[in-house]
Amino acid sequence: MAQYKRKGIFETFFQNRSSLIIQYTNGDITKKEFLEHNFDFVQGMNIKPFSKIDSFEKGMYNYQYYNVLAKYYTMLAKDIRRSGKHNKYYTYYKNMGNEYYHQKDRATLQLLRFLEFQNVEAYFIQVQSKFLQDKLYEIVLLDYKEAIFHSKSYWLLEVLKEEGVFLEGKKKSLIDEYINEKY
Repeated sequence: MAQYKRKGIFETFFQNRSSLIIQYTNGDITKKEFLEHNFDFVQGMNIKPFSKIDSFEKGMYNYQYYNVLAKYYTMLAKDIRRSGKHNKYYTYYKNMGNEYYHQKDRATLQLLRFLEFQNVEAYFIQVQSKFLQDKLYEIVLLDYKEAIFHSKSYWLLEVLKEEGVFLEGKKKSLIDEYINEKY
């Protein structure tokens, strides 16, 4: 924790996030490695999510915190399922992943409310996965770099529509390669 205070928690967090995005985009790390590095970094920071969102940085941290955990535990569940062993662990990790995805969607809503839904755009995205077809949508914070969120939450979709930020039709994701890469 002391090492992050010297540089600043958010500066450290955003620099690491940008670094991993660049490494992934350049092909230096795989999607699985990207997820593992993110998980290790968030765990190493040892900073829990913020209860009050009164800045973009806090909201982004919360989203990323829950997103990283959701993807990591879902990845573990998939690995166990592929191995054909330890079905109870598959269920355990899958449930953990789902709970963190729910927390991520709540964190997304908190940040959007803080931003008063200003300069936000959301839309369904084109995906290769039949499971995610017509379910996965992208939320873009137009005023911020690398602020691209994804969800398949129906209740969050309804809020986005009510707020008038959800666009009809499908678009190619701003991070299409990442979205469509399996891990």
